[in-house]
Amino acid sequence: MAKMKSLKDLYIEMLEDSYDSEHQITKALPKLAKAATSPKLKQAFETHLKETEDQIKKLDQVFKSLEMKPKRKTCEATKGLVEEGGEMIDEKDEMEDGVLDAGLIGCAQKVEHYEIASYGTLCEFARLLGFKDQQKILSAILDEEKATDEKLSKLSTAQVNHQAKAA
Repeated sequence: MAKMKSLKDLYIEMLEDSYDSEHQITKALPKLAKAATSPKLKQAFETHLKETEDQIKKLDQVFKSLEMKPKRKTCEATKGLVEEGGEMIDEKDEMEDGVLDAGLIGCAQKVEHYEIASYGTLCEFARLLGFKDQQKILSAILDEEKATDEKLSKLSTAQVNHQAKAA
């Protein structure tokens, strides 16, 4: 981690981390969608892929308003969570469909919770730094991440977990 001299330095580093995280997620979501057995879960992953691609564009706007070229700093947390999802996919032939889908939702929600924490922090830093337009953009992303988490929770409690329990 680079030496942080100011809150703005930390803010930029966290933006770069989130930018990388979103790029990693765009590569992982198609794999999750392909592995999912529930049509609703497949659709949820495909929908979130489109949202994630849009979130990258929103982060591009944040970097532009900082008069910076977007830069990625490897997000080790997302990297680990994506690897965990990959391990679940690798073991799918040994799992019942409902159990696999429940596991995929669990892995996806870990990522969502990490993103919710990251964007919550970025929103607060933007507020403190007086970056109102950036705060608005980051808040919109935060709301999308919360909505995705809620959709996954509803899908798991209404359908997938019951199928996993019956397996």
